[in-house]
Amino acid sequence: MSKVKSPGLAKWLISGPPLLYLLIFFAIPTLIMIFSAFRFPGEYGGLMPLVDIHPDTGVRTLLINSQNWRDFLTLENFSRFFEDGVYVELFVKSFWYAGLTTLFCIILAYPLAWLIARSPKKYRDLLILLVILPFWSNFLIRVYAWMIILGPQGYFAMTVNSVLAWFGIGPQQFLFTHFAVIVVLVYVHLPFMVLPLYANLEKHDMALLAAAQDLGASAWQRFWRITWPLSLPGVWAGAALVFIPALGMFAVPDLVGGTDGIMVGNLIKQQFLDSRDWPFGSTLSIMLTGGVLLLAVLATLISRGRKK
Repeated sequence: MSKVKSPGLAKWLISGPPLLYLLIFFAIPTLIMIFSAFRFPGEYGGLMPLVDIHPDTGVRTLLINSQNWRDFLTLENFSRFFEDGVYVELFVKSFWYAGLTTLFCIILAYPLAWLIARSPKKYRDLLILLVILPFWSNFLIRVYAWMIILGPQGYFAMTVNSVLAWFGIGPQQFLFTHFAVIVVLVYVHLPFMVLPLYANLEKHDMALLAAAQDLGASAWQRFWRITWPLSLPGVWAGAALVFIPALGMFAVPDLVGGTDGIMVGNLIKQQFLDSRDWPFGSTLSIMLTGGVLLLAVLATLISRGRKK
């Protein structure tokens, strides 16, 4: 096999396909979404056409020009978002749900990842396999399984309500509540927190903990002064993998959250599929992306501040 002699050609051969992929499936759709946010909805939904096609000749005529561009581009979608408090409230609730999901995933995943990282090497692959085992089944089937578990006839609801009855508390509903949304979001995203944490914790030098123990550090001091700071890259990576998809999730709130549990993802889906108001759906998508980017910038600034 002949070798590629030019370093520049080799670089483009390696980086070209992923760059092309990002250009086609991320950059171009993002630009289309941004442009759509400034347009008017069409008469029958979708977007107001910018090109007129003659029904007989098929000749295309560009309708927008430098004189009438105000008739085709608008900021009304953004003003609608900020003027109606319902949308801002839904965004805040979605960020709250995603934050709680991330927090619970960290609390549950950290000891599990630690246990796997400190288990004998011959068992680690099996334990990791068990963590990713739920991915082998269909996502909707897993969510429907939780609908059965949290339903009024499910073992979970019946057991909890039996315990509450001992204290004189009436039966509680768990399905179609905020509780159900958080529980299922945590269940769905937990493996995304375990895997980066495990990859990080596995690389820790145990000699550091042994040295701290020899110097008289307690178990909590060893964890808080050594293990936790060293594991922060894994925590941040897992938090990003959990928070971002949880924020835009619409299937879980749709199935187990009911009307009170809807998130911004449900609103975006509703605008595109039900209301067919694509410009406002694009505006919501931009605001969601901007919110995530803002949080990422804040997290980066906080991280750099701590390093200094």
